[in-house]
Amino acid sequence: MGRLGVGLAVGCAMAACIVAAAMVGKRVSKRRKWLKMVKVLEELEESCDTTVFRLKQVVDAMAVEMHAGLASEGGSKLKMLLTYVDKLPKGSEEGTYYALDLGGTNFRVLRVHLGDQRSAILGQDIERQPIPQHLMTSTSEDLFDFIASSLKDFIEKEGNDLEQTSPRRRELGFTFSFPVKQSSVSSGILMKWTKGFAIEDMIGRDVSECLQLALSRKGLDVRVAALINDTVGTLALGHYNDEDTVAAVIIGTGTNACYLERADAIIKCQGLLTTSGSMVVNMEWGNFWSSHLPRTSYDIDLDVASPNPNDQGFEKMISGMYLGDIVRRVLLRMSKQSDDFGPSSSKLAIPFVLRTPLMAAMHEDDSPDLSEVAKILEEVLELPDVPVKVRKLVVKVCDVITRRAARLAAAGIVGILKKIGRDGSGGIASGKFRSNRPSRMRRTVVAIEGGLYTSYTTFREYLNEAMAEILGEEVSPYVVLRVMEDGSGTGAALVAAANSPPEAVADTVQLQ
Repeated sequence: MGRLGVGLAVGCAMAACIVAAAMVGKRVSKRRKWLKMVKVLEELEESCDTTVFRLKQVVDAMAVEMHAGLASEGGSKLKMLLTYVDKLPKGSEEGTYYALDLGGTNFRVLRVHLGDQRSAILGQDIERQPIPQHLMTSTSEDLFDFIASSLKDFIEKEGNDLEQTSPRRRELGFTFSFPVKQSSVSSGILMKWTKGFAIEDMIGRDVSECLQLALSRKGLDVRVAALINDTVGTLALGHYNDEDTVAAVIIGTGTNACYLERADAIIKCQGLLTTSGSMVVNMEWGNFWSSHLPRTSYDIDLDVASPNPNDQGFEKMISGMYLGDIVRRVLLRMSKQSDDFGPSSSKLAIPFVLRTPLMAAMHEDDSPDLSEVAKILEEVLELPDVPVKVRKLVVKVCDVITRRAARLAAAGIVGILKKIGRDGSGGIASGKFRSNRPSRMRRTVVAIEGGLYTSYTTFREYLNEAMAEILGEEVSPYVVLRVMEDGSGTGAALVAAANSPPEAVADTVQLQ
Protein backbone atom coordinates (compact mmCIF):
# COMPACT_ATOMS: atom_id res chain seq x y z
CA MET A 1 0.00 0.00 0.00
CA GLY A 2 1.43 3.39 -0.99
CA ARG A 3 1.80 6.38 1.20
CA LEU A 4 -1.42 7.84 -0.17
CA GLY A 5 -3.32 4.70 0.74
CA VAL A 6 -1.87 4.66 4.21
CA GLY A 7 -2.78 8.30 4.65
CA LEU A 8 -6.34 7.70 3.55
CA ALA A 9 -6.65 4.74 5.87
CA VAL A 10 -5.29 6.70 8.81
CA GLY A 11 -7.59 9.63 7.94
CA CYS A 12 -10.65 7.38 7.80
CA ALA A 13 -9.68 5.76 11.07
CA MET A 14 -9.26 9.14 12.71
CA ALA A 15 -12.60 10.34 11.32
CA ALA A 16 -14.25 7.19 12.57
CA CYS A 17 -12.70 7.72 15.98
CA ILE A 18 -13.90 11.32 16.04
CA VAL A 19 -17.43 10.29 15.06
CA ALA A 20 -17.40 7.49 17.62
CA ALA A 21 -16.08 9.84 20.27
CA ALA A 22 -18.79 12.36 19.42
CA MET A 23 -21.46 9.68 19.63
CA VAL A 24 -20.09 8.41 22.93
CA GLY A 25 -19.91 12.01 24.20
CA LYS A 26 -23.50 12.60 23.18
CA ARG A 27 -24.61 9.44 24.94
CA VAL A 28 -22.64 10.42 28.03
CA SER A 29 -24.15 13.90 27.96
CA LYS A 30 -27.65 12.49 27.51
CA ARG A 31 -27.01 10.00 30.30
CA ARG A 32 -25.75 12.80 32.55
CA LYS A 33 -28.87 14.87 31.88
CA TRP A 34 -31.09 11.87 32.54
CA LEU A 35 -29.34 11.28 35.85
CA LYS A 36 -29.96 14.93 36.73
CA MET A 37 -33.70 14.36 36.24
CA VAL A 38 -33.54 11.22 38.34
CA LYS A 39 -31.70 13.19 41.02
CA VAL A 40 -34.53 15.76 41.07
CA LEU A 41 -36.92 12.88 41.77
CA GLU A 42 -34.66 11.37 44.43
CA GLU A 43 -34.34 14.72 46.20
CA LEU A 44 -38.12 15.14 46.03
CA GLU A 45 -38.66 11.70 47.57
CA GLU A 46 -36.24 12.48 50.37
CA SER A 47 -37.74 15.89 51.18
CA CYS A 48 -41.32 14.52 51.06
CA ASP A 49 -40.55 11.57 53.30
CA THR A 50 -43.36 10.78 55.74
CA THR A 51 -42.14 8.09 58.08
CA VAL A 52 -44.48 6.98 60.85
CA PHE A 53 -42.18 8.71 63.33
CA ARG A 54 -42.55 11.99 61.47
CA LEU A 55 -46.30 11.58 61.11
CA LYS A 56 -46.61 11.04 64.86
CA GLN A 57 -44.74 14.32 65.36
CA VAL A 58 -47.36 16.00 63.16
CA VAL A 59 -50.09 14.31 65.20
CA ASP A 60 -48.65 15.72 68.42
CA ALA A 61 -48.22 19.18 66.87
CA MET A 62 -51.84 19.21 65.67
CA ALA A 63 -53.15 18.26 69.12
CA VAL A 64 -51.01 20.90 70.84
CA GLU A 65 -52.06 23.61 68.37
CA MET A 66 -55.70 22.69 68.87
CA HIS A 67 -55.30 23.09 72.62
CA ALA A 68 -53.55 26.46 72.14
CA GLY A 69 -56.30 27.68 69.82
CA LEU A 70 -58.94 26.78 72.41
CA ALA A 71 -57.00 28.52 75.18
CA SER A 72 -56.92 32.01 73.68
CA GLU A 73 -57.79 33.98 70.56
CA GLY A 74 -54.74 34.16 68.31
CA GLY A 75 -52.93 31.59 70.41
CA SER A 76 -52.50 29.25 67.47
CA LYS A 77 -52.44 29.13 63.71
CA LEU A 78 -55.65 27.12 64.13
CA LYS A 79 -58.57 29.51 64.61
CA MET A 80 -60.67 26.94 66.51
CA LEU A 81 -63.89 28.86 65.87
CA LEU A 82 -66.99 28.29 67.97
CA THR A 83 -69.98 27.26 65.88
CA TYR A 84 -72.53 27.35 68.74
CA VAL A 85 -73.80 24.03 67.42
CA ASP A 86 -74.20 22.03 70.63
CA LYS A 87 -76.97 19.76 69.42
CA LEU A 88 -76.30 17.35 66.58
CA PRO A 89 -79.06 15.30 64.92
CA LYS A 90 -79.60 11.93 66.60
CA GLY A 91 -81.75 10.19 64.02
CA SER A 92 -85.02 10.78 65.88
CA GLU A 93 -85.84 14.01 63.99
CA GLU A 94 -88.92 13.98 61.79
CA GLY A 95 -90.70 16.38 59.51
CA THR A 96 -89.74 18.46 56.50
CA TYR A 97 -86.87 20.93 56.56
CA TYR A 98 -85.26 23.23 54.03
CA ALA A 99 -81.67 24.10 53.32
CA LEU A 100 -79.87 26.74 51.31
CA ASP A 101 -76.29 26.14 50.23
CA LEU A 102 -74.35 29.20 49.04
CA GLY A 103 -70.69 28.44 48.49
CA GLY A 104 -69.71 30.05 45.21
CA THR A 105 -71.19 31.13 41.92
CA ASN A 106 -74.04 28.63 42.32
CA PHE A 107 -76.44 28.01 45.16
CA ARG A 108 -78.77 25.14 45.94
CA VAL A 109 -82.21 24.85 47.51
CA LEU A 110 -83.10 21.58 49.23
CA ARG A 111 -86.14 20.08 50.88
CA VAL A 112 -85.43 17.10 53.16
CA HIS A 113 -88.09 14.76 54.54
CA LEU A 114 -87.06 13.01 57.76
CA GLY A 115 -88.53 9.93 59.41
CA ASP A 116 -88.26 9.32 63.15
CA GLN A 117 -85.53 6.71 63.10
CA ARG A 118 -81.79 6.86 62.44
CA SER A 119 -80.81 7.24 58.80
CA ALA A 120 -84.45 7.61 57.79
CA ILE A 121 -84.16 10.37 55.21
CA LEU A 122 -87.42 9.61 53.46
CA GLY A 123 -86.69 11.79 50.47
CA GLN A 124 -85.16 15.01 49.29
CA ASP A 125 -85.57 17.48 46.47
CA ILE A 126 -82.70 19.59 45.19
CA GLU A 127 -82.58 22.51 42.79
CA ARG A 128 -79.40 24.26 41.65
CA GLN A 129 -79.35 27.89 40.55
CA PRO A 130 -76.52 30.05 39.20
CA ILE A 131 -75.94 33.42 40.85
CA PRO A 132 -76.23 36.12 38.15
CA GLN A 133 -72.87 37.83 37.74
CA HIS A 134 -74.17 41.33 38.49
CA LEU A 135 -75.56 40.23 41.86
CA MET A 136 -72.09 39.22 43.07
CA THR A 137 -71.13 42.90 43.21
CA SER A 138 -74.53 44.48 43.78
CA THR A 139 -76.20 45.00 47.19
CA SER A 140 -77.06 42.59 49.98
CA GLU A 141 -80.76 43.24 49.44
CA ASP A 142 -80.51 42.37 45.73
CA LEU A 143 -78.59 39.15 46.42
CA PHE A 144 -80.81 37.85 49.20
CA ASP A 145 -84.03 38.88 47.46
CA PHE A 146 -82.92 36.76 44.52
CA ILE A 147 -82.18 33.81 46.82
CA ALA A 148 -85.50 34.24 48.67
CA SER A 149 -87.39 34.42 45.36
CA SER A 150 -85.75 31.19 44.25
CA LEU A 151 -86.72 29.53 47.52
CA LYS A 152 -90.31 30.76 47.08
CA ASP A 153 -90.46 29.38 43.52
CA PHE A 154 -89.07 26.09 44.79
CA ILE A 155 -91.72 25.88 47.51
CA GLU A 156 -94.53 26.78 45.10
CA LYS A 157 -93.67 23.73 43.00
CA GLU A 158 -95.09 21.64 45.83
CA GLY A 159 -98.48 22.57 44.38
CA ASN A 160 -101.44 21.62 46.55
CA ASP A 161 -99.21 21.07 49.55
CA LEU A 162 -99.05 24.84 49.91
CA GLU A 163 -102.55 24.97 51.31
CA GLN A 164 -102.01 26.01 54.89
CA THR A 165 -102.87 23.11 57.18
CA SER A 166 -100.79 24.23 60.14
CA PRO A 167 -99.71 27.57 61.60
CA ARG A 168 -96.24 26.21 62.13
CA ARG A 169 -93.54 27.65 59.96
CA ARG A 170 -90.74 25.93 58.13
CA GLU A 171 -87.23 25.69 59.55
CA LEU A 172 -84.21 26.34 57.32
CA GLY A 173 -80.52 25.52 57.56
CA PHE A 174 -78.20 27.90 55.72
CA THR A 175 -74.75 26.76 54.58
CA PHE A 176 -72.76 29.93 53.92
CA SER A 177 -69.20 29.08 52.90
CA PHE A 178 -67.57 32.45 53.45
CA PRO A 179 -65.59 33.77 56.45
CA VAL A 180 -68.11 34.42 59.24
CA LYS A 181 -67.73 35.20 62.93
CA GLN A 182 -70.45 33.14 64.52
CA SER A 183 -72.48 34.66 67.38
CA SER A 184 -75.10 31.93 67.79
CA VAL A 185 -76.15 28.72 66.06
CA SER A 186 -78.29 30.79 63.68
CA SER A 187 -76.36 34.05 63.30
CA GLY A 188 -72.95 35.33 62.30
CA ILE A 189 -71.19 38.41 60.98
CA LEU A 190 -69.64 38.34 57.51
CA MET A 191 -65.91 39.08 57.87
CA LYS A 192 -65.04 39.29 54.17
CA TRP A 193 -66.09 38.03 50.77
CA THR A 194 -64.15 35.50 48.66
CA LYS A 195 -64.76 33.57 45.41
CA GLY A 196 -65.52 36.66 43.32
CA PHE A 197 -68.17 38.25 45.56
CA ALA A 198 -67.70 41.92 46.49
CA ILE A 199 -70.87 43.28 48.09
CA GLU A 200 -69.54 46.03 50.32
CA ASP A 201 -72.68 46.74 52.34
CA MET A 202 -72.70 43.13 53.62
CA ILE A 203 -69.35 43.30 55.41
CA GLY A 204 -69.92 43.40 59.16
CA ARG A 205 -73.59 42.46 58.91
CA ASP A 206 -75.44 39.45 60.24
CA VAL A 207 -75.81 37.00 57.34
CA SER A 208 -78.91 35.27 58.74
CA GLU A 209 -80.64 38.59 59.41
CA CYS A 210 -80.12 39.65 55.78
CA LEU A 211 -81.66 36.37 54.60
CA GLN A 212 -84.48 36.51 57.15
CA LEU A 213 -85.47 40.02 56.03
CA ALA A 214 -85.51 38.89 52.40
CA LEU A 215 -87.69 35.89 53.27
CA SER A 216 -90.14 38.23 54.99
CA ARG A 217 -90.20 40.58 52.00
CA LYS A 218 -91.18 37.61 49.83
CA GLY A 219 -93.96 36.60 52.21
CA LEU A 220 -92.33 33.38 53.38
CA ASP A 221 -92.88 32.20 56.94
CA VAL A 222 -89.53 30.44 57.09
CA ARG A 223 -87.08 30.75 60.00
CA VAL A 224 -83.30 30.54 59.62
CA ALA A 225 -82.68 27.96 62.34
CA ALA A 226 -78.97 27.33 61.63
CA LEU A 227 -76.06 29.08 59.95
CA ILE A 228 -73.19 26.69 59.29
CA ASN A 229 -70.27 25.93 57.00
CA ASP A 230 -69.99 22.78 54.90
CA THR A 231 -67.73 20.92 57.34
CA VAL A 232 -70.25 21.25 60.17
CA GLY A 233 -72.92 19.98 57.77
CA THR A 234 -70.80 16.92 57.05
CA LEU A 235 -70.43 16.25 60.79
CA ALA A 236 -74.20 16.63 61.28
CA LEU A 237 -74.94 14.19 58.46
CA GLY A 238 -72.40 11.74 59.88
CA HIS A 239 -73.86 11.97 63.38
CA TYR A 240 -77.40 11.53 62.05
CA ASN A 241 -76.32 8.26 60.45
CA ASP A 242 -74.03 7.09 63.26
CA GLU A 243 -73.97 8.46 66.80
CA ASP A 244 -70.29 7.53 67.19
CA THR A 245 -69.33 10.26 64.70
CA VAL A 246 -67.17 12.83 66.51
CA ALA A 247 -65.39 14.70 63.71
CA ALA A 248 -65.68 15.59 60.06
CA VAL A 249 -63.07 16.33 57.43
CA ILE A 250 -63.44 17.72 53.93
CA ILE A 251 -60.58 17.05 51.52
CA GLY A 252 -61.42 18.36 48.08
CA THR A 253 -60.42 21.52 46.27
CA GLY A 254 -60.01 23.00 49.74
CA THR A 255 -59.80 21.31 53.11
CA ASN A 256 -61.13 21.83 56.62
CA ALA A 257 -62.12 19.89 59.72
CA CYS A 258 -64.44 20.23 62.69
CA TYR A 259 -65.10 18.08 65.71
CA LEU A 260 -67.16 17.78 68.88
CA GLU A 261 -65.35 19.31 71.87
CA ARG A 262 -66.23 19.40 75.56
CA ALA A 263 -67.48 22.86 76.52
CA ASP A 264 -65.21 23.00 79.57
CA ALA A 265 -62.17 22.48 77.33
CA ILE A 266 -62.88 25.72 75.43
CA ILE A 267 -60.85 27.86 77.82
CA LYS A 268 -61.09 31.08 75.80
CA CYS A 269 -64.82 31.10 76.54
CA GLN A 270 -64.88 30.22 80.20
CA GLY A 271 -68.36 29.81 81.60
CA LEU A 272 -69.68 28.68 78.24
CA LEU A 273 -72.86 26.77 78.93
CA THR A 274 -74.41 24.30 76.52
CA THR A 275 -77.33 21.97 77.01
CA SER A 276 -75.27 19.00 75.86
CA GLY A 277 -72.00 19.92 77.57
CA SER A 278 -70.19 20.02 74.24
CA MET A 279 -69.90 22.14 71.11
CA VAL A 280 -68.78 21.70 67.53
CA VAL A 281 -65.52 23.55 66.88
CA ASN A 282 -64.59 24.65 63.36
CA MET A 283 -60.83 24.22 63.24
CA GLU A 284 -60.04 25.94 59.94
CA TRP A 285 -57.23 23.41 59.83
CA GLY A 286 -55.98 24.52 56.42
CA ASN A 287 -53.92 27.11 58.29
CA PHE A 288 -52.18 24.54 60.50
CA TRP A 289 -48.41 24.73 60.48
CA SER A 290 -45.57 22.86 62.13
CA SER A 291 -41.84 22.56 61.57
CA HIS A 292 -42.42 18.81 61.32
CA LEU A 293 -44.28 19.16 58.02
CA PRO A 294 -42.01 17.99 55.16
CA ARG A 295 -41.85 21.20 53.15
CA THR A 296 -39.94 21.41 49.85
CA SER A 297 -38.60 24.25 47.73
CA TYR A 298 -41.60 23.72 45.44
CA ASP A 299 -43.97 24.35 48.35
CA ILE A 300 -42.08 27.50 49.26
CA ASP A 301 -42.18 28.81 45.69
CA LEU A 302 -45.90 28.05 45.42
CA ASP A 303 -46.59 29.82 48.70
CA VAL A 304 -44.59 32.93 47.74
CA ALA A 305 -46.44 33.19 44.42
CA SER A 306 -49.87 32.71 46.02
CA PRO A 307 -52.33 35.52 46.89
CA ASN A 308 -51.99 34.54 50.58
CA PRO A 309 -48.32 33.84 51.38
CA ASN A 310 -47.63 32.38 54.84
CA ASP A 311 -51.30 31.39 55.18
CA GLN A 312 -53.06 28.05 54.67
CA GLY A 313 -49.77 26.16 54.75
CA PHE A 314 -51.38 22.78 55.50
CA GLU A 315 -54.01 23.26 52.81
CA LYS A 316 -51.31 24.03 50.24
CA MET A 317 -49.70 20.66 50.94
CA ILE A 318 -52.77 18.40 51.00
CA SER A 319 -55.70 19.88 49.06
CA GLY A 320 -56.81 19.43 45.48
CA MET A 321 -56.35 23.10 44.69
CA TYR A 322 -52.58 22.77 44.88
CA LEU A 323 -51.35 19.21 44.29
CA GLY A 324 -51.40 19.46 40.50
CA ASP A 325 -49.41 22.68 40.57
CA ILE A 326 -46.75 21.22 42.87
CA VAL A 327 -46.31 18.41 40.33
CA ARG A 328 -46.10 20.97 37.52
CA ARG A 329 -43.32 22.81 39.35
CA VAL A 330 -41.32 19.60 39.73
CA LEU A 331 -41.76 18.74 36.04
CA LEU A 332 -40.66 22.25 35.09
CA ARG A 333 -37.41 21.79 36.99
CA MET A 334 -36.90 18.37 35.40
CA SER A 335 -37.45 19.77 31.92
CA LYS A 336 -34.67 22.28 32.52
CA GLN A 337 -32.29 19.47 33.39
CA SER A 338 -32.83 17.39 30.26
CA ASP A 339 -34.21 17.56 26.74
CA ASP A 340 -35.97 14.21 27.21
CA PHE A 341 -39.20 16.17 27.60
CA GLY A 342 -38.63 17.49 24.08
CA PRO A 343 -38.64 21.15 23.05
CA SER A 344 -39.31 23.48 25.98
CA SER A 345 -42.98 24.32 26.47
CA SER A 346 -44.19 27.68 27.72
CA LYS A 347 -47.31 25.93 29.03
CA LEU A 348 -45.25 24.15 31.68
CA ALA A 349 -44.40 27.53 33.18
CA ILE A 350 -48.06 28.58 33.62
CA PRO A 351 -49.25 28.26 37.23
CA PHE A 352 -52.18 25.86 37.79
CA VAL A 353 -52.33 24.76 34.15
CA LEU A 354 -52.05 21.18 35.44
CA ARG A 355 -55.16 20.68 37.57
CA THR A 356 -55.23 17.97 40.20
CA PRO A 357 -57.84 15.78 38.39
CA LEU A 358 -55.44 15.63 35.43
CA MET A 359 -52.57 14.79 37.76
CA ALA A 360 -54.69 12.00 39.27
CA ALA A 361 -55.49 10.66 35.80
CA MET A 362 -51.77 10.44 35.02
CA HIS A 363 -51.02 8.87 38.39
CA GLU A 364 -53.63 6.15 37.93
CA ASP A 365 -52.85 5.42 34.28
CA ASP A 366 -52.41 1.63 34.15
CA SER A 367 -51.91 1.26 30.39
CA PRO A 368 -48.67 -0.52 29.35
CA ASP A 369 -47.26 2.53 27.54
CA LEU A 370 -48.85 5.12 29.85
CA SER A 371 -50.89 6.51 26.98
CA GLU A 372 -53.04 8.70 29.23
CA VAL A 373 -49.89 10.34 30.60
CA ALA A 374 -48.70 10.98 27.05
CA LYS A 375 -52.06 12.44 26.09
CA ILE A 376 -52.17 14.88 29.02
CA LEU A 377 -48.55 15.92 28.55
CA GLU A 378 -49.26 16.69 24.89
CA GLU A 379 -52.71 18.26 25.14
CA VAL A 380 -52.32 20.20 28.38
CA LEU A 381 -48.60 20.94 28.63
CA GLU A 382 -47.78 20.86 24.89
CA LEU A 383 -45.07 18.22 25.39
CA PRO A 384 -45.49 15.75 22.50
CA ASP A 385 -43.67 12.45 22.04
CA VAL A 386 -42.36 12.18 25.60
CA PRO A 387 -40.55 8.81 25.92
CA VAL A 388 -42.08 6.08 28.07
CA LYS A 389 -39.20 6.18 30.56
CA VAL A 390 -39.90 9.90 31.16
CA ARG A 391 -43.62 9.21 31.49
CA LYS A 392 -42.73 6.74 34.26
CA LEU A 393 -40.83 9.52 36.02
CA VAL A 394 -43.90 11.77 35.72
CA VAL A 395 -46.09 9.09 37.34
CA LYS A 396 -43.55 8.71 40.14
CA VAL A 397 -43.61 12.47 40.81
CA CYS A 398 -47.41 12.32 41.02
CA ASP A 399 -47.10 9.42 43.44
CA VAL A 400 -44.65 11.19 45.76
CA ILE A 401 -46.78 14.35 46.02
CA THR A 402 -50.04 12.42 46.43
CA ARG A 403 -48.63 10.05 49.03
CA ARG A 404 -47.26 12.92 51.11
CA ALA A 405 -50.59 14.76 50.98
CA ALA A 406 -52.66 11.72 51.94
CA ARG A 407 -50.36 10.73 54.80
CA LEU A 408 -50.29 14.26 56.21
CA ALA A 409 -54.09 14.42 56.05
CA ALA A 410 -54.17 11.14 57.98
CA ALA A 411 -51.84 12.61 60.61
CA GLY A 412 -54.15 15.62 60.91
CA ILE A 413 -57.15 13.36 61.52
CA VAL A 414 -55.30 11.36 64.17
CA GLY A 415 -54.27 14.68 65.75
CA ILE A 416 -57.96 15.47 66.28
CA LEU A 417 -58.53 12.03 67.78
CA LYS A 418 -55.55 12.51 70.08
CA LYS A 419 -56.93 15.83 71.33
CA ILE A 420 -60.22 14.20 72.37
CA GLY A 421 -58.69 10.98 73.65
CA ARG A 422 -59.82 8.71 70.83
CA ASP A 423 -56.43 7.67 69.45
CA GLY A 424 -55.58 5.15 72.16
CA SER A 425 -53.08 7.42 73.92
CA GLY A 426 -55.57 9.23 76.13
CA GLY A 427 -55.28 12.58 74.30
CA ILE A 428 -55.06 16.07 75.73
CA ALA A 429 -57.81 17.34 77.97
CA SER A 430 -57.37 20.77 79.52
CA GLY A 431 -53.65 20.43 78.84
CA LYS A 432 -53.20 17.16 80.74
CA PHE A 433 -52.40 13.78 79.27
CA ARG A 434 -54.60 10.93 80.38
CA SER A 435 -53.46 7.41 81.07
CA ASN A 436 -52.72 5.11 78.19
CA ARG A 437 -55.52 2.54 78.04
CA PRO A 438 -56.03 1.19 74.51
CA SER A 439 -58.21 -1.59 75.95
CA ARG A 440 -60.87 1.01 76.77
CA MET A 441 -61.04 2.30 73.22
CA ARG A 442 -64.47 3.32 72.02
CA ARG A 443 -65.63 3.01 68.44
CA THR A 444 -64.93 6.33 66.72
CA VAL A 445 -66.30 7.51 63.38
CA VAL A 446 -64.92 10.36 61.32
CA ALA A 447 -67.19 11.63 58.54
CA ILE A 448 -65.23 12.46 55.42
CA GLU A 449 -66.24 14.23 52.24
CA GLY A 450 -64.53 15.75 49.22
CA GLY A 451 -63.50 14.53 45.80
CA LEU A 452 -59.84 14.05 46.64
CA TYR A 453 -60.79 11.25 49.04
CA THR A 454 -63.93 9.91 47.40
CA SER A 455 -62.82 9.98 43.74
CA TYR A 456 -59.03 9.59 43.88
CA THR A 457 -58.53 5.93 44.71
CA THR A 458 -54.78 6.06 45.30
CA PHE A 459 -55.07 9.07 47.61
CA ARG A 460 -57.76 7.27 49.62
CA GLU A 461 -55.65 4.10 49.90
CA TYR A 462 -52.59 6.04 51.04
CA LEU A 463 -54.63 7.92 53.67
CA ASN A 464 -56.26 4.76 55.02
CA GLU A 465 -52.89 3.01 55.11
CA ALA A 466 -51.30 5.87 57.06
CA MET A 467 -54.19 5.93 59.56
CA ALA A 468 -53.57 2.26 60.31
CA GLU A 469 -49.81 2.77 60.62
CA ILE A 470 -50.12 5.72 63.00
CA LEU A 471 -52.85 4.24 65.21
CA GLY A 472 -51.38 0.74 65.31
CA GLU A 473 -53.06 -2.62 64.95
CA GLU A 474 -54.69 -2.51 68.42
CA VAL A 475 -56.41 0.85 67.94
CA SER A 476 -57.04 1.24 64.21
CA PRO A 477 -59.96 -1.27 64.10
CA TYR A 478 -61.91 1.07 66.40
CA VAL A 479 -61.57 4.08 64.06
CA VAL A 480 -63.83 4.26 61.02
CA LEU A 481 -63.67 6.77 58.18
CA ARG A 482 -67.15 7.02 56.72
CA VAL A 483 -67.81 8.78 53.42
CA MET A 484 -70.66 11.28 53.42
CA GLU A 485 -72.47 12.85 50.50
CA ASP A 486 -73.82 16.39 50.52
CA GLY A 487 -73.10 17.56 54.04
CA SER A 488 -73.41 21.16 52.86
CA GLY A 489 -76.99 20.54 51.75
CA THR A 490 -78.62 17.70 53.65
CA GLY A 491 -76.39 18.39 56.67
CA ALA A 492 -77.68 21.97 56.92
CA ALA A 493 -81.28 20.73 57.00
CA LEU A 494 -80.33 18.25 59.71
CA VAL A 495 -78.72 20.96 61.88
CA ALA A 496 -81.91 22.99 61.45
CA ALA A 497 -83.94 19.97 62.53
CA ALA A 498 -81.78 19.37 65.61
CA ASN A 499 -82.00 23.03 66.63
CA SER A 500 -85.71 23.60 66.05
CA PRO A 501 -88.30 23.38 68.82
CA PRO A 502 -90.53 20.29 68.56
CA GLU A 503 -93.59 22.40 67.81
CA ALA A 504 -91.79 23.90 64.77
CA VAL A 505 -92.11 20.71 62.70
CA ALA A 506 -94.50 21.26 59.82
CA ASP A 507 -95.32 19.73 56.51
CA THR A 508 -96.28 22.92 54.75
CA VAL A 509 -95.20 26.53 54.64
CA GLN A 510 -97.35 29.61 54.81
CA LEU A 511 -97.25 31.96 51.85
CA GLN A 512 -98.55 35.38 52.82
